[in-house]
Amino acid sequence: MGLNISEIIPRREIEIPELRGKILCVDAFNILYQFLTTVRQPDGTPLMDSKKRVTSHLSGLFYRNISLLSEGLSLVYVFDGEAPELKHKIHSKRKEFRDSTKEKYEAARKADDLELMRRYSSQLTRLNDEMIQESKELLVSMGIPIIQAPSEGEAEAAYLCRKNQDKIFASVSQDYDSLLFGTPRLIRNLTLARKRKTFSGWVEVKPEIIELDKVLNFLGINLDQLICLGILVGTDYNPRGIPGIGQKKALQIVQKYKQPVLIFKSIEEQFLNLSDEDKFDWKEIFELFHKANVKDEKFKFPEIDEKKIKKILVQDHDFSDERVEKQLEKLRDAKEKNKQRNLGKWF
Repeated sequence: MGLNISEIIPRREIEIPELRGKILCVDAFNILYQFLTTVRQPDGTPLMDSKKRVTSHLSGLFYRNISLLSEGLSLVYVFDGEAPELKHKIHSKRKEFRDSTKEKYEAARKADDLELMRRYSSQLTRLNDEMIQESKELLVSMGIPIIQAPSEGEAEAAYLCRKNQDKIFASVSQDYDSLLFGTPRLIRNLTLARKRKTFSGWVEVKPEIIELDKVLNFLGINLDQLICLGILVGTDYNPRGIPGIGQKKALQIVQKYKQPVLIFKSIEEQFLNLSDEDKFDWKEIFELFHKANVKDEKFKFPEIDEKKIKKILVQDHDFSDERVEKQLEKLRDAKEKNKQRNLGKWF
């Protein structure tokens, strides 16, 4: 789900060449879910191999990353570790939602309603351990380093960007939560494509950069206050937020009361009207953003392993050998252009 503060956040559209030569920390789970949701067949079902194993994530990782690497970008994927206890409760609620959606999908399938099938199918997306492992193996074989976060991947990516601003340019995610974790820069819509497929049709997308210091200056608040604003609107840890308080109203409250204690004291009445299921401890959520579970991490850009790529895609999952080979030619060219800048570099 993620935080939605899109209406009040300043951003700037960018062209992919502006990122040439820069290292970007990618929130792996966020991107994988994006592929699983959008890389699908006309009836909404994901791409699958002959054994009915989902391959949408592998297709997305392979083709998009080669396009980006060919443009001179350097990518590092950060994978989620153990979710905070509070998020386990959210996962339980999401399972209930998926179970309900599955029933709706089956009804749409029986009615041969392709539009509803596409809509409900994307909501059934689930990333399992096998998908995660093979995604890691494919990325490493493509010369893209991976980092295993102790907890939230976007928190780790934000931390690495903040600590290594002279080396890592930005975090990559669709979610604004990265800003609450303190990433100095956030890149959204990182793709060469100008359109993205959604359950309701195609929408125009352009890469954009959001810079935290400009966000805070524009809104006239600090990072702690931005975290409070996010909690009021609703985060992954409290998806419903405070009903009746949208982005603009939350900003007004934060600007007026400034201190976290006073901010949440001002909405006590609305909070008390929440159902027991939707109530939350704002201090606990605040600490999850303010003092996220992260670690220092070094990484190296690995060598490309074409045999491993072909084993994963062609032998194991029935990808076209000819199409994969054409992409490998692009990958070789990208490696040759970028090896002096990135390959073999430690920090």
